[in-house]
Amino acid sequence: MFDDRELTEARIRRFAQDNLAAKIYQDTAEVTITAHRLPGEPIPAQEAIGLDYEPLEVGAPLGRAWSTTWLHVTGTVPAQWADDENSGCELVVDLAFTGMPGFQAEALVFTPDGVPVKAINPFNRYVPVTPGEEIDLYLECAANPLVAGSWDFKPTPLGDLATIPEEDLYSVKELHLARRDKNIWELAEDFRALAGLMLELPEHSQRRHEILRALEAACDAADPDDMPGTARAAREVLAPALGRPAGSSALTVLATGHAHIDSAWLWPVRETVRKVARTFSNACTLIENDPEMVFSASSAQQYAWLKERYPELFARITERVAEGRFVPVGGMWVESDTNMPGSEAMARQFIAGKRFFLENFDVETRETWLPDSFGYSAALPQIAALAGQSNFLTQKVSWNQINTFPHHTFHWEGIDGTKVFTHFPPADTYNGMLSGKELAYFERNFKEKGRSSIGIDLFGWGDGGGGPTREMMAAGRRAKDLEGSPKVEFGTSDEFFDRAKEEYPDAPVWNGELYLELHRGTYSAQLATKQGNRRSEHLLHEAEFLATLAALRSDFAYPHDELEELWHTTLLNQFHDILPGSSIAWVHRQAETEYAALAERVEAIIASALEALGSGVAEGEDALLVNTAPVTRRGVAAYGAAAPADDPEPVTLTREGDRITLANAALTAVIDGAGDIVSLVDAASGREAIAPGAKGALLQLHRDTPNQWDAWDIDEFYRHVVRDLDAPTSIEVTEEADEVRVACTYTTALEAGAETSGVTGAGSQIIKTYVLRPGDQSLEIVHDIDWQETKKALKLGFGLDVRAAHMSSQIQFGHVDRPIPVNTSWDFARFETCAHRFVHVAEGEYGVAIANDSSYGHDVLRSVREDDGGTTTTTRLTLVRAPEYPDPGADHGQYRLRVSVRPGTGIDGAIEEGYRINLPERTVAAAEALAAPLVTVNGVDGADSSVLVETVKLAEDRSGDLVLRLYESQGVRTTAQLAVDPAVGGEIGAVDLLERPFNEDAPAFRSALERGEDGTVRLAFCPFEIKTLRVARKG
Repeated sequence: MFDDRELTEARIRRFAQDNLAAKIYQDTAEVTITAHRLPGEPIPAQEAIGLDYEPLEVGAPLGRAWSTTWLHVTGTVPAQWADDENSGCELVVDLAFTGMPGFQAEALVFTPDGVPVKAINPFNRYVPVTPGEEIDLYLECAANPLVAGSWDFKPTPLGDLATIPEEDLYSVKELHLARRDKNIWELAEDFRALAGLMLELPEHSQRRHEILRALEAACDAADPDDMPGTARAAREVLAPALGRPAGSSALTVLATGHAHIDSAWLWPVRETVRKVARTFSNACTLIENDPEMVFSASSAQQYAWLKERYPELFARITERVAEGRFVPVGGMWVESDTNMPGSEAMARQFIAGKRFFLENFDVETRETWLPDSFGYSAALPQIAALAGQSNFLTQKVSWNQINTFPHHTFHWEGIDGTKVFTHFPPADTYNGMLSGKELAYFERNFKEKGRSSIGIDLFGWGDGGGGPTREMMAAGRRAKDLEGSPKVEFGTSDEFFDRAKEEYPDAPVWNGELYLELHRGTYSAQLATKQGNRRSEHLLHEAEFLATLAALRSDFAYPHDELEELWHTTLLNQFHDILPGSSIAWVHRQAETEYAALAERVEAIIASALEALGSGVAEGEDALLVNTAPVTRRGVAAYGAAAPADDPEPVTLTREGDRITLANAALTAVIDGAGDIVSLVDAASGREAIAPGAKGALLQLHRDTPNQWDAWDIDEFYRHVVRDLDAPTSIEVTEEADEVRVACTYTTALEAGAETSGVTGAGSQIIKTYVLRPGDQSLEIVHDIDWQETKKALKLGFGLDVRAAHMSSQIQFGHVDRPIPVNTSWDFARFETCAHRFVHVAEGEYGVAIANDSSYGHDVLRSVREDDGGTTTTTRLTLVRAPEYPDPGADHGQYRLRVSVRPGTGIDGAIEEGYRINLPERTVAAAEALAAPLVTVNGVDGADSSVLVETVKLAEDRSGDLVLRLYESQGVRTTAQLAVDPAVGGEIGAVDLLERPFNEDAPAFRSALERGEDGTVRLAFCPFEIKTLRVARKG
């Protein structure tokens, strides 16, 4: 036989396009449209419905970017459309949509009393109506600009209200009533399913040829001039091909409806609220019209917005949740970043999220649901498990640039040994369609073949696309039992995880972080947002401790509501496109405004708590240092208040040529004429920390021009070209009684005739100030930066005379050790990593800690010197970047960053330094209520313990009980002895993160403690273990 496959396949494509998709709607009827345009911020539906409306014609524009147009649509659905039982009646809307599924104009349909009905989205353009019905509907149309453009990552003015263009966007391209022919629609879905499957089958496959001929025969059976009359016959032709069952060994795809909605990104938070309402209303409509539909949605914050602003829709969702078909998942406040949030903040994501779901739906989530975050901290398994989350889901690691992750189903083990059962959806997307192409890729890609036979698929358009569609449901139904295709079942993530665990209990184990080989620039983009986050976390830490102390020792009313609100603000801004710095200018400006307001409110709480304790801010010889850190500080115990230890000998300053030497009793630093550290020696070891020929605190300017994803990415080739900022315009020395400062001023501008080294600056100014105080074991380096660069990155490097095998980087409740030598492609890909307050490199017992108060991005390189055979380990921080997309003005502005370097210290000193530089010293007047410590932790022999108290607060249930969150900080097994002030604390018990007693399934060590006769409690800790204790309040 002649091979006519290409001709036949082309005929099938053209037939489906011209005679199916184009003829689904058979009859139309006009409606009357009036409009009211809102150029500014959205208003509630009840208010908008009462406004004045003017006539509007089809084709009229919607308005400028970010504006809203309300349409009032009235008309009568033709009664005769009821005569055809194979018809459905709909209001059809097209707002001049582009070909993208989301990221653009959207609408939400309301009844005249302001109740949301359903959304209009690019691939979901209809509202069901009834024949003979008088329709009276209001459409809130949002002219959301296409900030994504064509994903060319060019600067855009669309992300800032101050720069948006004047011209109108979108138009009312189509708005009318229509009769949908169900037979033609079903035939179109038959064609879509079979053609999609056919093109994925091997060319020599008998099944492929069988489908080809069936579709060809259907084209013959369907008359283009009488599609309503012949569509049923064409479907009968296809029935045998659709009816062939899948083999018994076919992979099972458990499909759950989903819509990943970024809580902010290329749109502001206020638009996310409306996106959620639109998508969730669509999901409810589909659930109510399709008995197989199940929809899964994460992020308690998004539900909370609906509860507050769309109560009727929230009630509708609540009903569907009770049926088990609208499923809250994830158990977090938002789908946060997991690299940068601090210890307590990461815990609070689960505490806030799970409490909301339990209180509003009586739902206990079991899976951590983070399909799109930019890598996953090695601390996350334990934190999630302590919140009752035994499963984990993401697909983001499939975005790796270099290495392909070896598993789809596995156990993920964290730094403490906790494991969570983990699955990566093999379709490598959270915007699934259940198409033949997608299902075939799912099966080809599935790495557990022969070991497991089930995977999960998340289908539905996200980010304003409106979620799952009836076409996706139709595709899934046709693939339930279809030869050549995996078998699709609709269900929940809980159902999937239960089945996968039962089938594959011995799944492999992946230990440590799930590092994403992409989006490494998110550790450093939008510095002001990151500084706001870091400061907010530490302020809240202080406020909770001091408010707790005041509540337990005075009549101070613990501000539960306000602290919860402030935490919710912080948690929202840790969303995985806000804190990482990958959103439009509008989003970051709003976050930074919220951080500033939060700081004022938290400082007010702190001041009120101190006042209630009979104290207040004070200075002078009689002032006490209130130590809100979990480590000793200037001789004051953790969470104690006392006069700071007397300062030892003062700082000395000497000059020799262009070199300046700073020294105190603990260390000596030499700064050269370039303003860099050329010698750093701690008195205890007497060892030089700076490598021969290297420098410390060297500022380096790089080009920062990633191939794509500007704000997100730093590409490895940035290292190829570098310019050292080693020509200060001035060096000024200031000597005071309590400190010596050396300020070195630099500019990125080049002097006339100077060589560029390939990196030309825009004239930004950096003042790098060294600060040394009596008794300090570290040299502090304060950077005041006026940053005006574009597509540049500023690094701060330390060339250390240390042969380190790994760099220890602080993460939540511990640290992670990452190898420094580049032996494998996995090592090469990890050229920029995330750390919180410190990094530490060591050679044997000698180490150097570098701490910071604002930076997260770090890199480290190691080289062997030819002249002396020694090793230089160069550790650098990324101080600031300046990407142009999606915010053309990203990072421009003035900043202060603090960094410190502490030579001759172990990991314990690194931990101390991290707390010291992030928690400000507070000196207060002496007061009796501050005299006795509230809580102390020591080793069983009375020595210092590696167990630290991270959080002191009152219980979430407002019982007045004291809650303490402790963790082992150095990665060792140990036993700690805890004492709580007996005047305020009674019975002590171990609880989970939600402050509940552990259930009987929890490992025994989680709740084990030994009570001493003296009222103390002994606690055995595994390395990096977290324990939460609940102390019953006396009286």
